[in-house]
Amino acid sequence: MTVLLVLAMFLVFIALDYALNRKRAPAVATAEARPARARPLTRYIEGFLAPDNLRYHPGHTWLARERKNLVRVGADEFAAVLAGPIAQLELPKPGHWIRQGQKAWAFTRDGERTEMVSPIEGEVLEVNHEVMNDPSLLRRDPYGAGWLMTVFVPDEESTARNLVPEGLVAGWLRDAVQRLYARQPQLAGAVAADGGRPADDVFAALPDTSWKELTREFFLT
Repeated sequence: MTVLLVLAMFLVFIALDYALNRKRAPAVATAEARPARARPLTRYIEGFLAPDNLRYHPGHTWLARERKNLVRVGADEFAAVLAGPIAQLELPKPGHWIRQGQKAWAFTRDGERTEMVSPIEGEVLEVNHEVMNDPSLLRRDPYGAGWLMTVFVPDEESTARNLVPEGLVAGWLRDAVQRLYARQPQLAGAVAADGGRPADDVFAALPDTSWKELTREFFLT
């Protein structure tokens, strides 16, 4: 009788453990499907935030490796400042294949449309609907809430070769800022007077410049 009682209790424990694990399984799967966002490390170059734990594409996009073959993608602060107060953001749909260096998403401002190129090649897994509903997130938090999409990248090594080498990021961004400010020297003075941080909308200080042409120059489109 004692043996049967022990066996019965053992079977009850097995059943309870199975039931609890079944309840936990979906939560674990969800956590794996939505990896934690990388936390940027603070670094400023000519007043522009450029976290040093991210990789950058010459077209002013960034990516963060979240786990093997999965990256999070966005536009850097320089791009967000150049774009300014955009009215609409168009992102590719999940399942769409994007190619490195080719146009992948678009901004619309005052009826004009400009595009940016993808920093990586792969399949879009998820897009940020929050930034699509509120494009101002792109300017307020380009490396956090303003991220754009996650991408499955089957060949990380080959596409990484076309990113800005990590040791050259400071020089690359410094050159872009200097070329931008050369169009209107007063911009550089305003940045210095403001403690080194860029204005929310640089284009507003360039009345004789085409926004579309300006963004195409720096976004490489």
